[in-house]
Amino acid sequence: MTSDVVSPTTKSEKSVSATQQPSSSSRRTSKSNQSPRSSSFVSSVLHHSTSTENDNNNSYNKDSWKSSVSSRSSLSSLRNSLPENPHLYDFKEIFTATNKFTNKKHSSSSSSTAWRCVIRGDDVIVFQRKLRRIISENELRERLLVICRSHHSSLIKLKGASMSGSYIYLVYDYIKGLTLSECLTNPKNPSFTILSTWMSRIQVAADLTHGIDYIHNSTGLEKKFIHNHIKSTSIIITESDSLPGSFNVKICHFGTAELCGETDKLSETKFEGTRGYMSPEYQTTGVPSDKSDVYAFGVVILELLSGKEALKYERDSSGNYIRVSVIETVTEAVKGGYLRTWIDRRLKDSYPEEVVEKLVRLAVECLDEDPDKRPDMRWIAGRVSKMYLESVSWVEQMGKFPEDFTVSVGGR
Repeated sequence: MTSDVVSPTTKSEKSVSATQQPSSSSRRTSKSNQSPRSSSFVSSVLHHSTSTENDNNNSYNKDSWKSSVSSRSSLSSLRNSLPENPHLYDFKEIFTATNKFTNKKHSSSSSSTAWRCVIRGDDVIVFQRKLRRIISENELRERLLVICRSHHSSLIKLKGASMSGSYIYLVYDYIKGLTLSECLTNPKNPSFTILSTWMSRIQVAADLTHGIDYIHNSTGLEKKFIHNHIKSTSIIITESDSLPGSFNVKICHFGTAELCGETDKLSETKFEGTRGYMSPEYQTTGVPSDKSDVYAFGVVILELLSGKEALKYERDSSGNYIRVSVIETVTEAVKGGYLRTWIDRRLKDSYPEEVVEKLVRLAVECLDEDPDKRPDMRWIAGRVSKMYLESVSWVEQMGKFPEDFTVSVGGR
């Protein structure tokens, strides 16, 4: 599948392809943890709701906090001592495994090409990407040693890498499944999706949220990572091994930004991004950040709720192509009071309306034009965890009614 990618040039700094029970949320209380003030864009979308949600579990005692800090410190020390051995592959191994790069491509875009193959007995995906700057083998090894210490059930494991000329070859575990984009937009059968229930959607949202929160805040490696490739084609939906009929999320491309030099501080660089997911400041400066990840996450949540692509072109009644953005359509739906008609029809109106509205509001907050007003992933993870638990309670309540009874009973 080919992603729609643009490559603007800037002189500023620069800028594949898992179910845990979400924890309960905590309300942000410090300056950095307060609910973001809405910009004109967010205000226009959220003007209908001025109430503030209150959590009962927004307090903690100082001893617990000290214990948590101590635990994180111990975890960090333990991770540093783990015998992780990421592979620094010889280019000949990559060249041979892909049959001189003539094997059928697993995926291709303007920024990367991928092949599925077997290397050292492992079923893997090899991604070829352009290096933003040439790095030494020692520097590559050092970066791999740090990144490969990270472990999370929602992240696809990076096994190693190789370099040749101005290209880097990233080797990831192969994961069987479909991308979120493929699950939501099925051109052969548009009326079908495997994510046909609300619990499958909120599970995807929860897994994705906690995976990105881990990348930003919880690796325990004394380094803050940025993903920089959050989009529906970079999220794999797999069947759960422990719960038949349930699905897990696997996030592709963790470590790509660091290994390709996308987060390096360069005076002049050419950067790439996917249309529909790039935050305003990233389009201007080319510098990725945790807040540009948050923006892309907000777009993915809107795709998950609507079943629509982030950005596409459609023919109007006159036969002309028009640009349709999921951000614009949700803004119009909320302003016009027809949010329920915007939600994916394949859910058949069977979902907890209050939870859906909360998730829409959260996604819109992530899209604030001012990055400082976007929430951080730790706070987002808490809110989505609470929505997940509310959804579980809704399902339990639904069990008391006939199977064909739905909560959303109003007309579209």
